[in-house]
Amino acid sequence: MNDTIRTLKAHRSIRRYQDAPVSDAQLAEIIACAQAAPTSINAQGLSVVIVRDLARRARIAALAGGQRWVAEAPVFLAFVVDFHKTSLAGKKAGRPQHVHEGLEGFLTGVLDVGIALGNAMAAAEALGLGCVPIGGIRAHPREMVEVLGLPRLTYPVVGLSVGHPADPSRQKPRMDVRAFRHDEIYDAARLPALVDDYDAVMARYLKEIGREGEGSWSSLTARFYADVPFADVLAVAKEQGFGFDR
Repeated sequence: MNDTIRTLKAHRSIRRYQDAPVSDAQLAEIIACAQAAPTSINAQGLSVVIVRDLARRARIAALAGGQRWVAEAPVFLAFVVDFHKTSLAGKKAGRPQHVHEGLEGFLTGVLDVGIALGNAMAAAEALGLGCVPIGGIRAHPREMVEVLGLPRLTYPVVGLSVGHPADPSRQKPRMDVRAFRHDEIYDAARLPALVDDYDAVMARYLKEIGREGEGSWSSLTARFYADVPFADVLAVAKEQGFGFDR
């Protein structure tokens, strides 16, 4: 097993950080790896806003639902769908941009962000740092746009807290690979039994870490997915100039 595969398979979310800075050199490597990720047609329709200022990180932590590790980590990276940047190509070439007016454009931007996020996480962990992705930046997207100073045709999709781990954390068990891997066609018939098995695994894991009150994977997922979270996502995306009817 090479170092890259070992790093990827050892991933765990880190939510406690030492009071130590992430160096400029480490941050530059993380950003370089994120930027090296592939993007649709090489449009590079995403950007990363680096937030080191404590007051701004504290504000983001509050907007993200009180996730204190956003403020406690020395660096926060906000990954942004950026069709403002690509619109400059249209203006220069004399062909106005319309891709942002359809769902496919937004999906493309979000997918590109996700790939870059994965690269950034792998790079941070390869450097001995810890990180945790923060989807909560979409909880109050209008305010997040303001905090990050985002122009129209951009949207804050996900954040990443990065720092030196104060606690290595314990790796959360995953489902049996058969619930993830399907060969040739999707096999729905085997999933109920695999979910039952995983519920038992997660119940044991939660008990071992003192969180048995949370129940199981099914109960946790059902609680979070019983409603549509982040009610302003669509409205603010439209305000930012994105369309979803094409």
